[in-house]
Amino acid sequence: MAAARAQALRALLARCSTKCPRGASFSSLPRGAAPSPSAPASRTHHLFPSQSRALASEAARGGVRGREAGSEDDEEWAVEWEDSEDDGYEPEIGDGGDGGGVALRDVKWGERALAAAQEVLAGHFGDDVAMFAFKVSPKGYVYVRLDKLTNIYGCPDIEEIESFNRLYKQKLDEIIERGEIPLDLALEVSSPGAERLLKVPGDLDRFKDMAMRVQYLAEGDNDLVSKQNLLKDGIFLLESVDTQAEHCIWKLADVKENRAEAGKGRPLNRKQKDWRLQTSFTSVKKVTLYLDSN
Repeated sequence: MAAARAQALRALLARCSTKCPRGASFSSLPRGAAPSPSAPASRTHHLFPSQSRALASEAARGGVRGREAGSEDDEEWAVEWEDSEDDGYEPEIGDGGDGGGVALRDVKWGERALAAAQEVLAGHFGDDVAMFAFKVSPKGYVYVRLDKLTNIYGCPDIEEIESFNRLYKQKLDEIIERGEIPLDLALEVSSPGAERLLKVPGDLDRFKDMAMRVQYLAEGDNDLVSKQNLLKDGIFLLESVDTQAEHCIWKLADVKENRAEAGKGRPLNRKQKDWRLQTSFTSVKKVTLYLDSN
């Protein structure tokens, strides 16, 4: 029964992460417990088998967690796991979440947990799988996001995420048993998804063939109001990066959103195709991947 449930869950994840729009994920909890907004629910020195946060409500309806299908506890668990740590936050570069990087939040055991994750990556995965983000919290949550450098979207496959989750879970169990970390942890391993923030200019060349949503500051023309910096937004393809002059040149991406602005969804006209935008590195405030819904 357990094997069948795991297989069904992997199938759901595979359908949900074909283009990695939100990223696939597996979560591990203290045995028999769900994370709460205030603290991990158990201190049993064991970690619960892999489970998907992103599909928590769907998995619950199939009885994956051994509860009655559609129970209120399942929905509450999904909300708590995803929102309790970062309710209402805006991502920024280096935040340990969608902005990547490491955020230990002055948690005493954070360095040891990070070292354990790095040991698992170095010992069991190739150079094409890297750590995109790592974050811990005093409540006992550990968030790891893996980056697949050879994948167009940066997404590891389901098997790689599940494998890392299992190996890291085992490593953490060993550390807990030795007393190096004095509590049980709720673990989530995921891929970054399209919400990841791209570093300017460092990440741009890697994703240059993909449409990106760019927020940037643009200066106006002559009147006093328009001379103020204005935040604008567009869907572009990167044409070039000049690291010495510290600017990028963008062109309009031929995607549904831009075609709609062109009028009745018609293809971009010659003027639009020839149009270019030059932005300095400092004027680019936010860049994410854009997935065309067609």
